[in-house]
Amino acid sequence: MEKSFTIHSLPKAERPRERLGKFGAEALSVQELLALVLGRGSRGESVIVTAQRLLSVFGSLYKLSQASIEELVSIKGIGPAKAAQLGALFELGRRSEQSTDESIRIKSAGDVVKVIQKRLKDKKREHFLILCLNTKNVLIKVSNISIGTLNSGLVHPREVFKEAVSSLAAAIILTHNHPSGDPEPSVADIKLTERLYEAGKIIGIDVLDHVIIGKNKYLSFKEKNIVLTESRSQ
Repeated sequence: MEKSFTIHSLPKAERPRERLGKFGAEALSVQELLALVLGRGSRGESVIVTAQRLLSVFGSLYKLSQASIEELVSIKGIGPAKAAQLGALFELGRRSEQSTDESIRIKSAGDVVKVIQKRLKDKKREHFLILCLNTKNVLIKVSNISIGTLNSGLVHPREVFKEAVSSLAAAIILTHNHPSGDPEPSVADIKLTERLYEAGKIIGIDVLDHVIIGKNKYLSFKEKNIVLTESRSQ
């Protein structure tokens, strides 16, 4: 009978726990990080395979983080205990963002940069985030909406405003990075901003600005009078 593949089938230096200890969490793939959280696989299946299945079924780490316990336990290899571990992990992540962001008032694009610069530092792909604000422009939370080249298919108003509504935000600020270092907006950036701005007017949540982060510089749509001409002042 053929022996099942497990984490222990890998050379010790290639196992996620050993790699994390040697290189740090940043060096691990999402699949490896999930495998560490889950701990072990199911009978006849490596935890690495289980982690990959989770990502394949939900399509992205963000969507996985929004899954209910019921949705998680429906996946092969995920029982109530593992589902609870994942649910606790993602909730801790959300709470850590909120505790870090307490009492930060956003008055300018420069304030936006201070909040998100560390999150986007040295990223090789575009990360699109939103800052959710209350009526006094105090930061409620920062939400990561998507990773990859921006377009209307990847960043949908439904996903953006789902986060804003769940946070009870009165307004949001859009932001993303340009790994090239040049913060000048592309045609796709402008079209996406127009679409989200119009959606915000319909929903009643102001889109105050879109800040693009480049290398040691940024561009603010509001400061450049691009698209955002009617939203309330910060």
